[in-house]
Amino acid sequence: MRKTTSILAVAAVLILALSTFAQAPVPPKTADVSGVWLVTMQTPQGEMTQEATFTQDKEAIKVSMTSPMGTDMKGEGTVKGQDVEWTLTVSTPNGDFALGFKAKVNGESMTGDIQMGDFGSSTFTAKKKK
Repeated sequence: MRKTTSILAVAAVLILALSTFAQAPVPPKTADVSGVWLVTMQTPQGEMTQEATFTQDKEAIKVSMTSPMGTDMKGEGTVKGQDVEWTLTVSTPNGDFALGFKAKVNGESMTGDIQMGDFGSSTFTAKKKK
């Protein structure tokens, strides 16, 4: 009788532990944004598509793009789950300014917003280049 009670107690503890473990939330997988993306931005001059190259180390990213005028733009950001953010610094004859990108990744595409300092904000889409 005592052996049966001990076995039942151990079984109950195991079942409770397994059910608690099974209900623990799984953190979202960090999106893989490494590689070359075609970024299409909405601008006052119409749609503009540029290539952006992302390198990724876990949640940290580095981004480089070339402006329509041929100027290199570089920046850094983060990926958390399917959310990605980065800032590019643009050098102009009137000084530097920042472009802040925030997007949601969905497989090999992303959609989001760009904050363009004093120039307001806009939207963009991007597709991973094959």
